[in-house]
Amino acid sequence: MNRTEARHYKKGRGGRVDCLLCPHNCSIAEGRSGICDIRTNLGGALYSDIYGRVSSIAMDPIEKKPLYHFHPGSLILSIGTVGCNMKCSYCQNWHISQNTAASTSYYEPSAVVRSASREGSMGVAYTYSEPIVWFEYVMDCAKEARSAGLKNVMVTNGFVNPDPLEELLGLVDAMNIDLKTFRDETYKKYQKGRLKPVLDTIKRAHGACHIELTTLIVTGINDDMAEMREIMDWIASIDRTIPWHISRYHPSHRYDAPATDIAFIMKVYEEARRKLDFVYCGNIAGARNGTDTHCPSCGATVISRRGYSTEITALDSGRCARCGADLKIRM
Repeated sequence: MNRTEARHYKKGRGGRVDCLLCPHNCSIAEGRSGICDIRTNLGGALYSDIYGRVSSIAMDPIEKKPLYHFHPGSLILSIGTVGCNMKCSYCQNWHISQNTAASTSYYEPSAVVRSASREGSMGVAYTYSEPIVWFEYVMDCAKEARSAGLKNVMVTNGFVNPDPLEELLGLVDAMNIDLKTFRDETYKKYQKGRLKPVLDTIKRAHGACHIELTTLIVTGINDDMAEMREIMDWIASIDRTIPWHISRYHPSHRYDAPATDIAFIMKVYEEARRKLDFVYCGNIAGARNGTDTHCPSCGATVISRRGYSTEITALDSGRCARCGADLKIRM
């Protein structure tokens, strides 16, 4: 174990500790852990069990996060740990997010930053499992990365309390935030979370850093057009230029419903494009529709994609090279 005293907690009665990192606000007895399974009460103090424990490390295209409007075509060093503060029955990365005993290697923050600099990465992405529960390590890495002139990216479920979120936003340059459903009862049943804190995170992060949103459309859980319309309408009410990635589910973990109907995903895509400027389809093998970036003003294809291969075709400093429209693409 690589334990370090956790942040964002207070001591409770009878030797318990109250974790204040995420909206679960777990009250944890001596020797027990919170819902994430990796923040433990030892002697009346809260400890993170995963400081420096890296389950996965790889150089990825930034598009894999997915971030399509943040330094397109770049590579980013991506790291993940174990554990999560949600319990999605269909989790696509369950082998690390729901398995805190998964194999890990120890990396000091300085080693991660040196590796990113040496390999020509544009920054460090905290991804694969949920980086919120890795808070102490992410903060330390992000500070070192920022000092080295690197970007910090988080791929997160957005289930975090306001105070730690504010600390993260002081160091994070971009987030992809999962908006898993637009039904609180679905969040409670299938993710063991709640909707409002995620919406609050999205609203606060918008404007503080670059954000893109992802919704995994899961057969039998959120594959409902009325719900999809509510999501696209809500995003448009915040900012119609926020990129929305709709992704195909495949059977995984403890959920074995058939993979999402591609025809339904394309129906959502076509309707969303009338309300949002940038909509993308993911996790569909061989797909061409829903992968390119088009200028909403003149229709020009400004970025062409095949898988994770990206070609910038008509983009000039984040603007459409044909008509000059500001596409809010960070270069």
